[in-house]
Amino acid sequence: MPSGGARRTLIVANRTAGTPLLLQEVERRAHERPTTFALLIPNVRSRSSDDWTLESAVSLLERAAHGPVEGIVSDADPFQAVKHALAEGNFDDVLISTLPNRVSEWLRADLPHKVQRLGVPVTVISQEEDPASAVLEATWWPTRIRDQPRSTRAGRAPGMRI
Repeated sequence: MPSGGARRTLIVANRTAGTPLLLQEVERRAHERPTTFALLIPNVRSRSSDDWTLESAVSLLERAAHGPVEGIVSDADPFQAVKHALAEGNFDDVLISTLPNRVSEWLRADLPHKVQRLGVPVTVISQEEDPASAVLEATWWPTRIRDQPRSTRAGRAPGMRI
């Protein structure tokens, strides 16, 4: 992991890559200290099967980050994609953005715990129907940010880079 300069954060998201909660967290981190971001969209079988384009997500994230965001898509399963990206990308931490708990395949598969076992700090942003919980930080998510307004609740890995 880098020892000086900007923090390097890997964002793992798919359908939640442009949600207000994630964008707010990216903006908060960018203001907190110099940070570079990369967006990994795992388990993409083809560019045409994206729920929406990587370019759109990167554009929204770049506005929030006030700087460039690297885009990565992978056809690997989410854990393998993250593992490969961490090995190739020299990241300081991972920010995983998921669908609500009741429908999130990544949470059911225990993706945050698996990624944390790779020795990297993990933050989970879960798009919740419950406005009382959304951003959960690892070491297994002890902190919850509860001051988000209800209106912000939204329901090199193998692959291509832009």
